[in-house]
Amino acid sequence: MKTVCNVLDIGLKDYMEVYDIQKKLLAERIRDKIPDTLILTEHFPTFTIGRKGGRENILVSNEVLKKNGINVYEVDRGGDITYHGPGQIVGYPIINLAEWNKDIHLYLRSLEEVIIRFLSHFKIMAGRISDYTGVWIGNEKIAAIGIGVSKWTTFHGFCININPNKEHFRMITPCGIRDKKVTSLDGLTGETTDTEYAKHVLVAEFGDRFNRDMKYA
Repeated sequence: MKTVCNVLDIGLKDYMEVYDIQKKLLAERIRDKIPDTLILTEHFPTFTIGRKGGRENILVSNEVLKKNGINVYEVDRGGDITYHGPGQIVGYPIINLAEWNKDIHLYLRSLEEVIIRFLSHFKIMAGRISDYTGVWIGNEKIAAIGIGVSKWTTFHGFCININPNKEHFRMITPCGIRDKKVTSLDGLTGETTDTEYAKHVLVAEFGDRFNRDMKYA
């Protein structure tokens, strides 16, 4: 029998508002008060800096950030600097790895596999690049991944570029990687993605890879 995983689709939200939701659900999951949960969301323009990052990868002034309405937060996930904004699908799995597999490396590779399978539904052949986390089309990143783990329970997660504002990416060195670019699903297909359909495809692939029975809250 599959373990239940709730799906919480909360729409467009401020980054810190969703972070607070994550922390609340994380604490509840650690105490086994709730089942595994996948949060789906979309953020107002935000740069987040992970534990390995620094503000040196922001390429514009504070005035430019303010003019564009972009917030900057230092957060407790792995990785460097990442952009979040409208036109992405963002997923935050709150998963008890002790009930799946206590292997953080396998968890990261599994998130990548979910996204690779998701993209295949749109006839996009994605893959990995050695030494870098995330999902790539050649040398262009289409999905970033950065996680946190507390007492073998995950938080933070991934963001997939559907049709984000690429000008915002030019304001940073994404993930601190200077010789790679970013891409998006709509940019690759030349079509407008039905986001609701895309989210259902993603949830199905997530449930399949993690052997979870996905239940919409």
